[in-house]
Amino acid sequence: MCTRYIAPEAGDIERHWHVGAGSAPAWPREIFPRYAGPFIRLARHGSAPERELVVGQWSLVPWFATSPKLPYPTCNARSEELAAKASYKHPWARGQRCIVPAESFFEPCWETGKHVPWRFSRSDNTPWGLAGLWNTWVDKATGEIVESYTLLTINADTHPLMKRMHRPDPKRPPDLQDKRSVVPIAPEDVDLWLAAPQAVAQQLVRLAPAEDFLATPT
Repeated sequence: MCTRYIAPEAGDIERHWHVGAGSAPAWPREIFPRYAGPFIRLARHGSAPERELVVGQWSLVPWFATSPKLPYPTCNARSEELAAKASYKHPWARGQRCIVPAESFFEPCWETGKHVPWRFSRSDNTPWGLAGLWNTWVDKATGEIVESYTLLTINADTHPLMKRMHRPDPKRPPDLQDKRSVVPIAPEDVDLWLAAPQAVAQQLVRLAPAEDFLATPT
């Protein structure tokens, strides 16, 4: 479960994903749940498909919420549960997929018996484009519009690197720990992830090769 990452600056996002920041508000570089962060989605207005950069809350606010401050975490969404989970099934069914730009993200390693944060960057020094879902929530009392997003995660029990992260569950066997990883989307697959039919997008929910990662304890 990812709960901290570093967002790129606006110029880096524009150059790498060919999308302008426009009038988007500024965001902090270090992002935690409920912080405002940038994400890329298909533009909601316009005749031709194009990307737009949006700044929203990192913790998806579902349609049934009574407040954007939820009593349960929605910063990560288990990809295996997207079609059934109440918080995510409507955005998933409607194709509200997004790319979350990240220079790096952090996960805890417990191999020493203690929580040691590791930083994960790309080995080619380009930013990550992480798979996410977005939603737009409207406060019925005030009319306030809240954009929000969540990061998808996938089982990483067989991944040579990501299976080493997170605290082991002593009640589970080593091969059934349900270690989790974010889902990187390759640059050449960005438009497929944003715009393709659900069945095609589903094929992109997979682990990245270990050689794509530059992982270091911090």
